Amino acid sequence: MQHRRPIIVAPGAETATPEPADVPATLAPVVEILSAATTTAALTGAGISTDSGVPDYRSPGSPPRRPMTHQEFLASDAQRRHYWARNHLGWRFLRAALPNAGHRALARLEHTGVVNGVVTQNVDLLHLRAGSHNVIHLHGRYDRVVCLQCGTVISRETYDAVLTTLNPGWRERHIDDVELAPDADAALESTADFRIAPCARCGGVLMPDVVFFGGTTPRARVEAARAIVAEAEALLVVGSSLAVMSGLRFVRQAAKEGKPVVIINRGPTRGDALATLKVEMSTTRALTHLTEVL
Repeated sequence: MQHRRPIIVAPGAETATPEPADVPATLAPVVEILSAATTTAALTGAGISTDSGVPDYRSPGSPPRRPMTHQEFLASDAQRRHYWARNHLGWRFLRAALPNAGHRALARLEHTGVVNGVVTQNVDLLHLRAGSHNVIHLHGRYDRVVCLQCGTVISRETYDAVLTTLNPGWRERHIDDVELAPDADAALESTADFRIAPCARCGGVLMPDVVFFGGTTPRARVEAARAIVAEAEALLVVGSSLAVMSGLRFVRQAAKEGKPVVIINRGPTRGDALATLKVEMSTTRALTHLTEVL
């Protein structure tokens, strides 16, 4: 059975809304809403990490992408070789990425009690590196690998050493023609000769501990995220198009509970109709200002 990859086409760069010249005036309504809340839950997407050099799928001007689906990864060894070959190159770029001012600002808001927790759709770990503590990684973490048969978890560093041994010189031969793609992937087609290894404990299939397109977010993570939103008096969405239900469900939850929803994102989102307020501007500029006034 063939599993066709989804083609994600972002809006053209010309559709991007210009950055506001007067940041305090633009964010004054946001400050008013969040100041009235005892605590605010934060929901973040790929847009918060673009200033760290991590590409996303849907920001205006992003190139079309064909991410591998969960079903496709499971379908054949050839597909798994293709994925791991690209990840063998791409994950190191993600590991080298550093938190930007937006990540650090959100961490400060947590430390001062303004934010009670961060629910992120990102796998890049930049919130943790910036100093946030109460973080739910909805879509998993790029730095772990899990066996689908026995559940054994190993570090991505450990599996990298295995893949490097099995494919000597492979990374060096391809590093110059790689284009970094989201989620620790890389845009690369020539992967037929790449070798992968099964689980050392049971021989099962190893998969990154991330939620692929078409996959399901583990219930425990969803419930932990729901608890953060339920505890807060407002929801702040930062850098997410809310295109997938894993993030949109929390906007719906907050709206159903009668809590204000503020969205800061460049470009439209699926949650705009539920938002109390929507602001289109750089997440880094917005969050940095909010730390100065909240």
